[in-house]
Amino acid sequence: MSFKDDIKHGAESVKGKAKEAFGKATDDKSMQFDGKKDQASADVKNTAADTRDSAKEKAVEVEEKFSDDK
Repeated sequence: MSFKDDIKHGAESVKGKAKEAFGKATDDKSMQFDGKKDQASADVKNTAADTRDSAKEKAVEVEEKFSDDK
């Protein structure tokens, strides 16, 4: 995952935690839900980026293996 994506997803997660905490403090269920939704979105984006990076690494490994066999 790029550093830029890492920062973006981290900021989204922090924003979600802040919304959730504010919703709890004000007893605003909608704000709590929005905060949890933001956190879940950041988690999904992080997981997708990690999966993409892992797939790229494996593709390079396979390519190198077949290049070495020639």
